[in-house]
Amino acid sequence: MAGDNTLDLIQSHVSVRDFTGQPVDLETLHRLIACGQSAATSSFIQAYSIVRVTDPAKRAAIAAAAGGQQWVIAAPEFLVLCADLNRLNIATEKAGQGALDGQTEHSIAAVIDVALMAQNMLLAAESLGMGGVFIGGIRNDPAVTIDQLQLPHRVMPLFGLCLGYPAHKNPVKPRMPVTHVLHTDSFDASRVAGDVDDYDAVLNEYYQSRGAGSKNANWSDSVAPALQGKKRQHMLSVMTARGFFNA
Repeated sequence: MAGDNTLDLIQSHVSVRDFTGQPVDLETLHRLIACGQSAATSSFIQAYSIVRVTDPAKRAAIAAAAGGQQWVIAAPEFLVLCADLNRLNIATEKAGQGALDGQTEHSIAAVIDVALMAQNMLLAAESLGMGGVFIGGIRNDPAVTIDQLQLPHRVMPLFGLCLGYPAHKNPVKPRMPVTHVLHTDSFDASRVAGDVDDYDAVLNEYYQSRGAGSKNANWSDSVAPALQGKKRQHMLSVMTARGFFNA
């Protein structure tokens, strides 16, 4: 059944960082972006813009700021996905409603819009045999991306997306069981510690199954340094200065 194929595709997702040299034709790229735009958007605000980065020097600068992620340079396509309140500010002024003043609700809606659009884009790409990886590392030093792409006020780069045809794909990494993330009527906090223990064992088995050189780690060991080492405490001041999260 077609529905089953869609479910299987969604659950086969892996991040792809190693691409063949096959280019993505512009018509296909435009269609992927159109699929992204078909995602739900809060009050139809469509608070997103995308910058396609083809200039090797710009890619190299952004890759360095993102921690030296070489797939930013090597991927056939590299896109920067932005929360865009600039276009909306023009619309509200045109409608006689005044300038946007960085309300937190507007900013949250824009971030959600970008995330939903991006997921649609990647899923559409995977349906065509492509793959990709999101690049949150551009938030290590967002000023680099802002400067390189000449982003105006009220436009904030949230993450990048490398796209292309996979040269290599890792096995699917097992997600938490649905029973770990689903609560009914009220949140059952009493079970969470046990759920984490159970999932740590599952992820440790997955990592060990990847053969020689596999890390002896679990979920907690992986996410703790990712969270504690990527606090990016500059983000609030950067976003506030660009017209986001002011009130």
